Amino acid sequence: MTAQIRPDLDSIPAYTPGRSHPGAVKLASNETTFGPLPAAAKAIAEAAELANRYPDNHVVELRTALADFLGVGFDNVAVGCGSVALCQELVQITCASPSDEVLFAWRSFEAYPIVTKVGNATAVHVPLTADQVHDLDALAAAVTERTKLIFVCNPNNPTGTAVGKAELVRFLAAVPPHVLVVLDEAYYEYVRLDDHPDGVELGRTRPNVLVLRTFSKAYGLAGLRVGYAVGDPAVITALLKVHIPFSVNRLAQAAAIASLEARHELLDRTGILVSERERVRDALVEAGYQVPPSEANFVWISLGARSVEFGEASAGAGVLVRPYGADGVRVTIGDPHENDLFLNFATDPAVLARFLG
Repeated sequence: MTAQIRPDLDSIPAYTPGRSHPGAVKLASNETTFGPLPAAAKAIAEAAELANRYPDNHVVELRTALADFLGVGFDNVAVGCGSVALCQELVQITCASPSDEVLFAWRSFEAYPIVTKVGNATAVHVPLTADQVHDLDALAAAVTERTKLIFVCNPNNPTGTAVGKAELVRFLAAVPPHVLVVLDEAYYEYVRLDDHPDGVELGRTRPNVLVLRTFSKAYGLAGLRVGYAVGDPAVITALLKVHIPFSVNRLAQAAAIASLEARHELLDRTGILVSERERVRDALVEAGYQVPPSEANFVWISLGARSVEFGEASAGAGVLVRPYGADGVRVTIGDPHENDLFLNFATDPAVLARFLG
């Protein structure tokens, strides 16, 4: 007789990481091609010499550095094993039964439905607009007495689209104050909107707003898994209660602290990526693809039912991209030569005839 496992786990899809293949250009995962900042790489090497010791479970030094960087109190900050771990912990602290609902746009970050089901809550999907942007009016209208948590991925993964500050403020005003709204800003450093939304600022006067950010993207620390939450002290205290002990490892903490100290070096790196993002999108649009404006480190090609076929064809050409079912394809922005390899494939006359003809 085997051990009894929760029967509903059969309905939970496994998280699907971006594909890898030796020799192929990998544009399937939202990593940055830039390595850790030099100061962070040095801090990682030094921290490795103490790998026999447990990390600081309360992450005091990093939380203090983040609080100073953001201009908030120490008790406004929590740190997790990547922001996705914090997503799951947020479901744990807000939802207590299957009748509790978690709202989010769809398509959006694929971890949202997974962490919701793991937390034994009910996921409510709200479709994006035809332009692949969050429909904030529809999201607000979907709130019921059962709603406990709302995820707003801004910029949205995988479409790259973003809503501005004014639109976000109107949405937050429409949400009941007892519902926790999580502004997932994993791609914050790549946003170039004129009406630039800053979740930390929006949350200063709104206790039901919590912001997630990460060191995995712009800071080049995806392999170390360190993200953080900024919110009301009561919410942060609750997060600390469900935090898995020692899950933010010693190397991650040291690298994140060093990255914050060297953050002035980020502007050039993100600027280069944004320029490449616009170059890639312009080329795809000119070729005839439907590609919404992106504020992240990737672009989204709306290919519908041809998405998987396009992904396989791209892989055959030596470039791995990320198809999402029958919705579209996400292409991470790599180095210029990697982007050129993808564009050479995507704009080949035979490929255009096959997928756009």
